[in-house]
Amino acid sequence: MCWVAEGFGAGRLPVAPGTWGTLVGLGWTMLLVAASSGWVFAGGCALGLAAAVWLCGAAERHLGRPDPPSVVLDEIAAVPVCFAGWQVVQLVQTGQPLQLADLVRDGAWQVTLAGVLAFRFFDVLKPWPVRQSQAWPGGWGITADDLLAAGYVNLVLAPVLIFFPRG
Repeated sequence: MCWVAEGFGAGRLPVAPGTWGTLVGLGWTMLLVAASSGWVFAGGCALGLAAAVWLCGAAERHLGRPDPPSVVLDEIAAVPVCFAGWQVVQLVQTGQPLQLADLVRDGAWQVTLAGVLAFRFFDVLKPWPVRQSQAWPGGWGITADDLLAAGYVNLVLAPVLIFFPRG
């Protein structure tokens, strides 16, 4: 259980565990996008967040300290949410879900990179109400701040994707 909450070992790496968790989360995002289904993407996001609430809370109790730095499943689960707005914009503009190539082709990889960097920025800076959500009990507080940081990423990326469509 702790091994999963610690991002399959990524959270135990000696420097910047949240960044390593974010990179694992990018892999999870790509796996969800590779399914070429908006429903699979949405379901994977929901399942990942539910698992993070449960497993991060259990790991916190097991490790005996609040929001242990090694617990990074919250980052992993939140990263796909950073790209949920892109998924919606893509569905509205083309009628098709994101494809894996949409995240990495031509200049799109720069938007993907910007999403990851913006997530780390908001996760570290913790603007209102991100920091305040950490006061929630157990896995809810551990996961909520990352979910809210992902929400900020969508606020930044959505206008870029709407007004400067890739393609």
